[in-house]
Amino acid sequence: MVEYGELALKEAARYRGKIQVLPKVPIRSLKDFAVWYTPGVAALSRAVHEDSDLSFEYTWRWNAVAIVTDGSRVLGLGNIGPEAALPVMEGKALLFKYLGGVDAVPLPVATQNPEELVRVVRLVEPAFGGVNLEDIASPKCFYVLERLRAEASIPVWHDDQQGTAGAVLAALLNALKVVGKRLSDVTIALVGAGAANVAVANVLMRAGARAGQMIVVDSKGILHPERPDIEDLKRRNPWKYRLAVATNEEGRRGGIREALRGADAVIAASRPGPGVIRKEWVREMSDDPVVFALANPVPEIWPWEAKEAGARVVATGRSDFPNQVNNSLVFPSVFRGALDVRSRAITDGMIIAAAEELARFAEERGLSEDYVIPRMTEWEVYPRVAAAVAVKACEEGVARKPTTWSGELRRAQEVIGATRRALDALMRQGLIG
Repeated sequence: MVEYGELALKEAARYRGKIQVLPKVPIRSLKDFAVWYTPGVAALSRAVHEDSDLSFEYTWRWNAVAIVTDGSRVLGLGNIGPEAALPVMEGKALLFKYLGGVDAVPLPVATQNPEELVRVVRLVEPAFGGVNLEDIASPKCFYVLERLRAEASIPVWHDDQQGTAGAVLAALLNALKVVGKRLSDVTIALVGAGAANVAVANVLMRAGARAGQMIVVDSKGILHPERPDIEDLKRRNPWKYRLAVATNEEGRRGGIREALRGADAVIAASRPGPGVIRKEWVREMSDDPVVFALANPVPEIWPWEAKEAGARVVATGRSDFPNQVNNSLVFPSVFRGALDVRSRAITDGMIIAAAEELARFAEERGLSEDYVIPRMTEWEVYPRVAAAVAVKACEEGVARKPTTWSGELRRAQEVIGATRRALDALMRQGLIG
């Protein structure tokens, strides 16, 4: 068995980072510097001074994203700080470039104050076309995203919220097709009420799930408006409070077992298992239940245990099991589409459009219990999702540069394809390898 941690340490020492900056313009002689730098560059600065939107035309800003984190909730490692978060942000930047053709810059910052995080993003906004918030603890992440979505003039999203929600929605739409159920009819249990599942719940409701038929469980039990801590929750975490008021119309009480009883689907994004969800609890769900156990590195219940208990479709966050619910299917394409139409925001409608296109792609290839969402290696899906996102941005009035489906599909294929060809060429020349 490959020990990926040991291999990662070895290769990190060898390569000293996963990304680098390379020129994209030709340098043949000193005269080229007169164009790319002084004196020629002054003409660009004067033009942008007159019209700041030209920064998207004349600089890398059209394709640049900042990956901002405070290191307060990194993967399954917790609050490890900005320096320790940097390797993860580098990996994210690698995926942005390879899967979406996006130039992403890791930007861990030395503050865990939400007001300062908002201020940092606003201060660096002139350098980027978008911002990806990453690995920021809940409930602070909700506040930071909410503020920046309202105040920034470029798209800002939090991948742990919206990326997860998009991937979950795509997989759930197809899982329900496999078992012959509809999103608007099913009862859904959500285990965990952190960044991921709060966003999942909100996006599912926007996509057609009934709020009253959703049962949300946090570490203290099922959310409902009569919980003893409800006023404290309203003060500390209004985002979770809103779910407590909107969901669970039958007024269930208890914990995970009670939330799963009779449910058609469970979406768990809580703590690593196994044993967080038990086989006997899955047996108490409805006929042909859907089980998403998304904790990493160990899911809340092992897939084979869920299957033995009667689950028809099981998904995890791992690549070594079928149906990997992976944010990497979402964020490169979403930003590709948003950047190409110079969107002012990434709306919930754009996230739903991305999820529906992911689901459509998998359905065209033939759904089964072990295939409800595309795999990361199915490269053709990324331009298609970018096109869906770009068109939805145009429909919702947040795009500065309107486009068509076919136009964005061609553009995304070109940009993403150029990245892969460049990497292949560097590898063939022995410059990477």
